[in-house]
Amino acid sequence: MSFFTKLKNKFTKKTDDEVTTKYEKGLEKTRNEFVSKLSLLGIKYTKVSDEYFDELEKILISADIGINTVFKFMDRIKERVRKENIIDTKYLNEVIVDELFIIYVEGENLTDKINYSENGPTVILMIGVNGVGKTTTIAKIAYRLKNEGKKVLLAAGDTFRAGAVDQLEIWAKKVGVDIVIKKGATDPSSVIFEAIQKAKNEKYDILLCDTAGRLQNKTNLMKELEKMHRVIAREVEGAPQETLLVIDATTGQNGLSQAEAFMEVTNITGVILTKLDGTSKGGIVLAIRDKYNLPIKMVGLGEKMEDLEYFDLEDYIAGLFIDNGDEDGE
Repeated sequence: MSFFTKLKNKFTKKTDDEVTTKYEKGLEKTRNEFVSKLSLLGIKYTKVSDEYFDELEKILISADIGINTVFKFMDRIKERVRKENIIDTKYLNEVIVDELFIIYVEGENLTDKINYSENGPTVILMIGVNGVGKTTTIAKIAYRLKNEGKKVLLAAGDTFRAGAVDQLEIWAKKVGVDIVIKKGATDPSSVIFEAIQKAKNEKYDILLCDTAGRLQNKTNLMKELEKMHRVIAREVEGAPQETLLVIDATTGQNGLSQAEAFMEVTNITGVILTKLDGTSKGGIVLAIRDKYNLPIKMVGLGEKMEDLEYFDLEDYIAGLFIDNGDEDGE
């Protein structure tokens, strides 16, 4: 069974699934832009041709899938067309969906689930430039994990940005979780250290650590993150279990540049994409996975606290193609 067929079966059976519905609504802008162009392309060209492939390539690039990823994708599409002797473009939707799925899952077997510690607190280091919604994302993660029955502690480790500590403290109160703050502290590692001691002594399940986003000074940021890693690794075996990069999906290719820059200063285990519902270029999910071999761990599909969802590849691709998959009846 192809992934396309599996996807159609999924929607036949799970139309009332809450998470699937969130993906459908959250990816509406991308779907309206991407799928509508694909549909028009299929009307313009009923037969496979070089002109069809040229325009398909432009559509994929405009969805922020990334140049290199698109080139690889197009090579695979053309190979499938040749091997399967596909002539009519109406049969290409299935091939396109299948290959988008393959692009994400091929390569290293990276999990898109949060890695939890079996012993002691799970330490999650949150990184990202200022303005991407990192503090709000920390609050949303805390809200979700608390509702999953976990005891959550926050560490106000962004001692650089004015107002960062106060902002996180306000969110902690709203969510109803504890927070470790050192007013006037300039060394974020000292905040992290105190938070770890509290997390261990008071049996917290999760420690979410905020960090400064001053990417413009890579040397200082690298030293700061290296020190945090040393402190965390010394105090909690196997920690940090996650170092998650927060990227604003609406920034498109700038988001890819941020991923590349942060990969130069620390070891990233996954990406959280905020504001995926606010962009028509949701292809950034595939670009990040293909170019940097980083799994997407969570995605923002709305403004509410509960709208930060664990990434689900089936729901993501279904959210891109739900309208298209239903209209040709295949």
